[in-house]
Amino acid sequence: QVFLSVTSILSVAVFKDHFVLEDLVEEMKKQSTALSFGPLQSNGQIAVQGSFPALTVLRDFLLLKAESLSEKDKREERKSHQGPRRRPQEHRGVTEKRNSVRDADGEKQVVVLDTDTYHYMRYFFPGTFQVNGVVISDSIEGDITTVCIEKAGRRVDAAHVLRAKKIIENGSIQLHKTLRKERIFFQEHTRAEKQRYKWACERLKPRYPDVLIIPYDTHIDVIGTSSKIFEFTKEVSG
Repeated sequence: QVFLSVTSILSVAVFKDHFVLEDLVEEMKKQSTALSFGPLQSNGQIAVQGSFPALTVLRDFLLLKAESLSEKDKREERKSHQGPRRRPQEHRGVTEKRNSVRDADGEKQVVVLDTDTYHYMRYFFPGTFQVNGVVISDSIEGDITTVCIEKAGRRVDAAHVLRAKKIIENGSIQLHKTLRKERIFFQEHTRAEKQRYKWACERLKPRYPDVLIIPYDTHIDVIGTSSKIFEFTKEVSG
């Protein structure tokens, strides 16, 4: 399965109470020059087209903005006794400044990865997710995995978080260029059939050390370079 370009429909309506959406879209375009943007719809949706790594970078950018606004809302709610809450767009310059400061602090960063790439990195490059001074957690939802990177303690320099994020991003981008996936579906859906495939995979594994095998109830996913997984699946199914 090869996807050179992906089209995604994003909704930025959640930001309408905090930003002028047209200005936010312009900021998104500057942030992600490799992507193509469609017109902003009245309901806050916009079509974005480009490579998966470029889309994940854009999603990281929007997640950080949403998280920053959420934290700001919580702080303002605690201070509500001081006076009526003002809408953020009335002080848009201040709001954007606070967002940039929080991002610069780097206490928490989020990276969105293709799940297949994430599994491959976890298996073959576990050190990518073992960086001193940070705590790394994940949330897997179908084809998308969200990786959260946080400081392990108050005395830890925020640079550790940013460095860990950069390591993960760079590694995932390089792998995304070369990794492909083949899916072997079970035909009979019996225990005997699954066992046959399991034995076949285990027998071939030493000859294909760079191929990742992930068994499921209905199929087996094989992840690796295109040439290797083609040869592997051919032998398993042969």
